[in-house]
Amino acid sequence: MKKRLFISLFGMFSICTAIAQQTIIKGSVKDAVSFEPVYEVLITIEETNQSALTNVDGVFEFKLNIPLGEQILRISKEGYITKRFPIVVNEFGMVDISDMTLEKDLTESHDLFTIMLSDDELDDDIGGIDNISGILQASMDVFQRTAAFEFSSSFFSMRGLDSDNGSVLINGIEMNKLFNGRPQWSHWGGMNDVLRNQELTTGLAPSHYNFGGILGTNNISTRASSYRSGSRITYSASNRSYTNRLMASYASGLLKNNWAFAMSLGRRWGNEGYQDATLYDSNSFFISAEKKINDKHSFNFTGIYAPNRRGKSSPNTQEVYDLKGIKYNEYWGWQDGEKRNSRIKEVEEPIFILSHYWDISKKTALTNTVAYQFGKQGNSRLDYNGTDLVKGYPEGGGSNPSASYYQKLPSYFERNFPNDLGFAYMAQQEFLSNGQINWNDLYSANISNTTQGGNAVYALYEDRVDDKQITLNSTINYQITNRIIFNASVNYKTLTSENYAKMLDLLGAKGYLDVDGYANDFVNNPEAIQNDLLNPNRIVEVGDTFKYNYNVNADVIGGYAQTQFKYNKVDFYVAGSVTNTSYQREGVFENGSFPGAESLGKGKKMRFLGYGAKAGATYKISGKHVFDFNLGYILKAPSIQNTYSNSRENHNIVPNISEEKISSIDASYIFRSSIVRAKLTGYYTKIKDANEISFFFADGIGAINAFSENGFNETANFVQEILQGVENKHIGAELGLEAQVTTGIKLKAALAIGQFTYNNNPDLYLSSEDFTNVYLGKANLKNYKQAVGPQTAFSVGFEYQDPDYWWFGATANFFSNTYIDISPLNRSSNFNTDVDGQPFNDYDETLAKTLLEQERFADYIVVNLTGGKSWRIGGKYIGLFVSVNNLLDEVYKTGGFEQSRNANFRELRDDKALNKPVFGSKYWYGRGATYFVNLNYRF
Repeated sequence: MKKRLFISLFGMFSICTAIAQQTIIKGSVKDAVSFEPVYEVLITIEETNQSALTNVDGVFEFKLNIPLGEQILRISKEGYITKRFPIVVNEFGMVDISDMTLEKDLTESHDLFTIMLSDDELDDDIGGIDNISGILQASMDVFQRTAAFEFSSSFFSMRGLDSDNGSVLINGIEMNKLFNGRPQWSHWGGMNDVLRNQELTTGLAPSHYNFGGILGTNNISTRASSYRSGSRITYSASNRSYTNRLMASYASGLLKNNWAFAMSLGRRWGNEGYQDATLYDSNSFFISAEKKINDKHSFNFTGIYAPNRRGKSSPNTQEVYDLKGIKYNEYWGWQDGEKRNSRIKEVEEPIFILSHYWDISKKTALTNTVAYQFGKQGNSRLDYNGTDLVKGYPEGGGSNPSASYYQKLPSYFERNFPNDLGFAYMAQQEFLSNGQINWNDLYSANISNTTQGGNAVYALYEDRVDDKQITLNSTINYQITNRIIFNASVNYKTLTSENYAKMLDLLGAKGYLDVDGYANDFVNNPEAIQNDLLNPNRIVEVGDTFKYNYNVNADVIGGYAQTQFKYNKVDFYVAGSVTNTSYQREGVFENGSFPGAESLGKGKKMRFLGYGAKAGATYKISGKHVFDFNLGYILKAPSIQNTYSNSRENHNIVPNISEEKISSIDASYIFRSSIVRAKLTGYYTKIKDANEISFFFADGIGAINAFSENGFNETANFVQEILQGVENKHIGAELGLEAQVTTGIKLKAALAIGQFTYNNNPDLYLSSEDFTNVYLGKANLKNYKQAVGPQTAFSVGFEYQDPDYWWFGATANFFSNTYIDISPLNRSSNFNTDVDGQPFNDYDETLAKTLLEQERFADYIVVNLTGGKSWRIGGKYIGLFVSVNNLLDEVYKTGGFEQSRNANFRELRDDKALNKPVFGSKYWYGRGATYFVNLNYRF
């Protein structure tokens, strides 16, 4: 009996001793407002595969294979703001972090329209208004959230930088386009519910997936097993870009057979957004399927298909806005009782991604991914073959069909008939009464010309790009020790891009003559008018390729390596990257102005070697006070867009082209307490040897006659303006601050102060069909401001969150220092050069300085309101979100550009002397008061 008792006591003692010697992490999670336990919160030990869910009492626990040393607990749940808690785990010790709090994510519904804004407002044709960086997504950073949800509607640009300076990834595959370096959000638009798993790094901060740019990296994970199981149906209504949206999504979670699935269907549509005739028609399809083979291997397939069509809106002169209002859009006209927009952007590029996840060991993970993206992008427009076609062609050319064409506006008649203003009055009344494209007139002109044996005068076509891209990526994450993490990847992408014009509609005619109506040198060179010497005077039908036809083949191979060190007081990292990029143009058409090898066949293969190096450190004075510091230097290849001066017609490369050189440094002070969170950042960035290419019509380029043996036709020429060796400087500060003053009230503020300027006088070249890469000397741009949206922005607001799950918020946002995009040609030697190549004899330097002063837009304030309510019915949820932007209906300019048509002192002087300049600057206006309503049901 005593022996049995002894054995029992010994067993109990052994169990108690084992428990006492076991390493344990436990804790609990509660709602920050109601302080009620939160069920099914996902607790993850970062850099490991270990995770746990809280129970009905909000409690969780880890017992097995717990890593020692400094660790980070990631606390996440859908509908709440994700948090990260640092802990220190000692052997045989217990870490108890009870009563951690999670705050409701009031930005979850905001992000529904933030992504919408990014993918449907950006106009790739303009190139100057891509100011919404794709990496502006919801995050813990107060400033980032404010920039995304409050500043974005004013085309605010993070640190004054274009979005090509940041990387957007899906499952580690970079989505930035090789053509211009920018992510194309429309390729995966309308899938918000299944694209929420995002890991964001800002600035030069280290990423586990790639080296990134100076704006950071945003990786979107679509791994099926990572989705919380359940379904959601969402309906939205708005008067911004689309009027209706319907989405449905489903996630299975990891099933017993080790399969996991996630799916989403969506549709966004509307006959008209805020601007006139801006139709929207978009569908979205998403599927992700994962098969877990065993504890080490898993395969995931993702398919994304988001075809979309949207009507574009035009920038306009102030004269046009004064007559027709800020909703005016010149691109449309009435046809059969409906608004028909001539400028439609259509995108249809499916994405297929296959990933292999291999957990080699507890400390090493390898991910191999292959992606294939293909499809088309089209941008439609009217063609009218010019107004000066050479006699002998039966159609004789048509006039510009736009109702806001400068020769149809009052200002044109005021300038040319100052003694008879009746003409100006009649032009004004006609524009007020009609002021849109007259589709019936276009059909009538075509039918009339056809009956006389001619061809179409007007036609609708699209600039088409058909891309096929394969991307391979392999990423390894290796935890060398508890304090050292190594990341590396190698990647390869190959692109075949077909570029051509496709005939869409002959508008009542049977054929269209494929010649260049703007070929000025036809008399001396009759072949110049031919778009394709291989098929001269070809009659084009619907569906045919015409105007131009060429391919671009691109290959990029690269890799990066990064090591992160984590200690009690200091974290630091070092990273490096290398890339090899090549481009080659292949002409399918032989252009008449650039015959033979100048346009046909394969051109010279361009090669660029890029590399990057960056490092940073975080010094933790205490849990409340943290300093962060980053610096980096990047050498990167120019985009395809900025490599060829006019790829539609010839092989010509930008003169003296080289890799862009980017250096950047930033430092931050971070304060975190139970009440206040704040981050203050200062930064400095310099970009050197960048290129900018613009296309426009110009009058009176006298400098060409001085520098080119070909001379310049005094009539308007369509030219390519090349700025080479551009240097930009970006310096500024960012502040984000929020204070939880009570359990229900939070105050928040954000401030961005920047100075974004040209830092040198770059070289300026002009090209056209009559001359190639003529050097006009330096463009005097130094110290002019860059047109990158507001350079000063300030936001202040509050949020109230009620324990009964409703909330309300309001913000006032102030914007200042927004500048117009200046004309480099007007700031070159051409400005004071007459058509004979000699300086103007009446040049007034004082007046010239006034004429060339950069326009600064008026400051403005935008007030936004948001609110919502959620209901729990059994185990199901209903959520309502409402926002009103620009409550006070403020009218403001978000951007614009100077026209370069007045290319010299006399032209600009005479034009600006008018009350209504003929070639005044063109602007974009922000939207007036708009709303967005979102209702979702989760089950």
